[in-house]
Amino acid sequence: MEETTGPAAVTPAQQSSELLGHPPDARLLIVNCDDFGMYPAINTAVIESIEEGIASSCSLMVPCPAAPQAMELLGRRPRIPFGIHLTLVCEMPDCRWGPITARERVPSLLDPAGELFPPTPAGRAALLGQARLDETELEFRAQINAVADAGLTPTHLDFHCLADGGRDDILELTVRLAAEYGLAVRVWLEPGRQRMRHRGLPVTDNDFLDSFSLAIEGKAARYVQMLRDLPAGLNEWAVHPSAGNQESRAVDDGWRVRRTDYDFLISPQAREVLQQEDIAVIDYRTIQRVWGMAVTPEKPAAAFIRPAPGP
Repeated sequence: MEETTGPAAVTPAQQSSELLGHPPDARLLIVNCDDFGMYPAINTAVIESIEEGIASSCSLMVPCPAAPQAMELLGRRPRIPFGIHLTLVCEMPDCRWGPITARERVPSLLDPAGELFPPTPAGRAALLGQARLDETELEFRAQINAVADAGLTPTHLDFHCLADGGRDDILELTVRLAAEYGLAVRVWLEPGRQRMRHRGLPVTDNDFLDSFSLAIEGKAARYVQMLRDLPAGLNEWAVHPSAGNQESRAVDDGWRVRRTDYDFLISPQAREVLQQEDIAVIDYRTIQRVWGMAVTPEKPAAAFIRPAPGP
C-alpha cells in the first residue's frame, strides 16, 4: 500500500480528533451498534437506537440469518452510516450461520465439523492457528461484495469477536481491503493503533468500550459516569442493543446485556448527559474521508460510491 503525503505526514503525537479537524480539547464519541443482522430483535433495536437514541452508526453481520432484513432496512434509510462487521466465528448453536464463500474454498476457516468456530478462547485460538490468509481474504471479499451487490454504501470495516482481526496479517489484509474499497477500519488495540497513527490514519485515541465488558446491574449509572468522565479525543463505544424479546431469550445468552444497552441508548437521560457534557457524537464518515486521503489503493475501488457528506 502506497502512502501519500498530506494526512499521512501528520506526526503521531497529534490526537485522531485533531486529524478530523477538531480542537485538542474536543470530546468525540462514536456509538456503534454491533451485530446488526444477527436476528430480528437486534435489527429493530439498532434502528431505534440510531433514529430515536444516541447511537450514531451500526455494523452489519453479512452471514447472519437476519442480514437480508437488515440490508433492506438500510436500503430504506440511506442516511444511516454503517460498517461491515467481518465475521469468521459463530457463537449461537441455535441460530447458526456459516461463511458466505463455499465451504470447500475456505476449509481453514472451519472446525472439524465444517462449521465456523465459536468465539471461545479455544475456538479463537484454533481458528487463528489454522486460518490461511488467502482464504480469509476470499471470505472478507465475499462479505464486502454482498453489501455492494445490495446497492449499499458502508463507511468502515470492523471485526466480530476478533479484536483487530486477531492477527497482525489479518489486520493488514483488512487495511488493504479498506483502501481498495474506499473504507476505514476500526482499530483499537494499542499495537495496531500505533501502526495506523504512524500512517496518519485516525483511530480511537482512548480506551475502547465493548459493552459486553460492563456489569448488567447498574449499567445505566455506569454509562452516565463514563460520559461525564469521557476524555478529550476520539472515543468509541461498541454497543449491542436488542429488544430482548422472547425470541432473543431463546437463542442468545447475552440478551440481558443487549436489552440494558438498548434501554440506555434510547433513554432521555443519555441525550441529556451528552448535551450537558458537550460531547460530539460522530460516525465513521469523517474518519473514512481521512483514511481515503491518507492511503492509495493498489487498484482502484469500483464497488462503492463514497457517501455524501453531512448528517
